[in-house]
Amino acid sequence: MYGLINKAVEGLVRSKFGDAKWERIRSRAGLPDEPFISMEQYEDKTTYDLVAAASEELGAPAEAILEEFGYYWTTYTAAAGYGELMKAAGKTLPEFLRNLDQMHTRIKLSFPQLNPPSFAVSDETASALVLSYYSSRPGLAPLVVGLLRGLGERFNVELTTRSERIEGVRPHDRFYVSWTPCAGATP
Repeated sequence: MYGLINKAVEGLVRSKFGDAKWERIRSRAGLPDEPFISMEQYEDKTTYDLVAAASEELGAPAEAILEEFGYYWTTYTAAAGYGELMKAAGKTLPEFLRNLDQMHTRIKLSFPQLNPPSFAVSDETASALVLSYYSSRPGLAPLVVGLLRGLGERFNVELTTRSERIEGVRPHDRFYVSWTPCAGATP
């Protein structure tokens, strides 16, 4: 994964728990005391080690860490210079979700070694859809739950999600997403 991901993990920990907690997590993960470089490729193990260390240090399950990171990511990426790209991906939650693969294709122009997940929207209605999530990286479905939560906030809708793991020829996670406008939201 690119350093941008690890920098976001660091940003999340520092903003919620402080610099000292980050240093303990970094040390527990066995990482050197040096900044992550956004455009540099890091082994996936680095990110998994950060999540495991955060889980131990914070006394929270890895799934909760990943979900909180997914939520944080929707804010962090906009602040890290991808806000316009996110705006271009869609004006509504369903439009944004339908355009995730296209957005990742554009991001790949800046990050040529990017190995993004793939998403597919199906069974769409006026207030619900099914989002299929395909990734070569195991165990990251909770991150998608957090991303959806953050996107719900971005698009001013209250989300309900449930998920299931689909095995078979092309294993993936399937998210059943429904929403209602938040109080005071304009259509």
